[in-house]
Amino acid sequence: MPDKIKVALLTHAGGAHVSAYLNALAECEECESVVVADPDARFKMEANEVLGDKLKGFYTNFLELLAAEQPAMAIVTLEARLAPPVIDRALEAGCHVFAEKPASVKLSDYEELVKKADSKHRLLMLALANRTNPEVMAARELVESGKLGKIYGVDMHLVADQTRLTRASYQQQWFADRNRAGGGHLIWLGIHWLDLAMYITQSSIVETEGYITNIGGQPVNIEDSATAILKFDNGTLGTMTSGYYLDKGYHTHLQVWGSTGWLRVDTVGSLPLEWYTTTGEMAGTVQQFEGDREPRGYSPFIRAAVRAAAGLDEPPISNTDSLRALQVVHAIYDSTDRSRRPKRNS
Repeated sequence: MPDKIKVALLTHAGGAHVSAYLNALAECEECESVVVADPDARFKMEANEVLGDKLKGFYTNFLELLAAEQPAMAIVTLEARLAPPVIDRALEAGCHVFAEKPASVKLSDYEELVKKADSKHRLLMLALANRTNPEVMAARELVESGKLGKIYGVDMHLVADQTRLTRASYQQQWFADRNRAGGGHLIWLGIHWLDLAMYITQSSIVETEGYITNIGGQPVNIEDSATAILKFDNGTLGTMTSGYYLDKGYHTHLQVWGSTGWLRVDTVGSLPLEWYTTTGEMAGTVQQFEGDREPRGYSPFIRAAVRAAAGLDEPPISNTDSLRALQVVHAIYDSTDRSRRPKRNS
């Protein structure tokens, strides 16, 4: 396998995080060259400015690019409703695929894509980029090393601003329509924390009951509030709150309790990771993450994906884990549809 590969960026005017992906590819040593397909030419100027000589071609047709360029990996960032057929053609062209979440409206569509990727021995990596944050990797290592003992419980919340939902420009975007996006806050932001809970504890969510609503009452066809009770395959129980509640910023929190300690991850706060253990040299003392918080976000995650596509390393997220995160989100949505009312005393 080559040490450096050609990467395609397949997007359109509604593509999410395109600027972040362009910058990540510009910085990635293992990305030798980039070709871009954008039918709307929305990102043509930016691609030229950011990529410079690394940009080797710009197309307005996805299929023409795939046929002419034969990239080793494709980054697909499209409206969720439009993404599945493009991902399918990229896989048919022999590409490993990095897909912007949620990459489909229907879970069944993504399941079929994973089947195809597996059959072709291709990677299909969902853009859950918090996995490569230093504090997250340190938290996973704490659990893996046994510092927390048997995992007892998990609690998490990911809360963003309600303000965005009040803007007419946002209300017109695909993120604000579940028919185009598959869902709202939970499938767009909450999915990150559901994935991290499974990634850090190294156990899968196997059962869930949840509720969603539009508590803010804004004219959007998505949930702005979601909550769920979770059961993991190791018997652990957990809770999740996912919503647009604030005037600005984020509140984030992921707590894991075990038989010999606990940890708390906060990706936006001043303390990204703290933990406590009843064993070892620092027993009985709350410890704090003192490592470098950088690199974080899309750049290290994209680089890890490119390295995996080049055969240099393991992928930052597997086909199975990518599908698993979406399955949990859709299970919460499904449980809302079949929820039961509590019995009232007469």
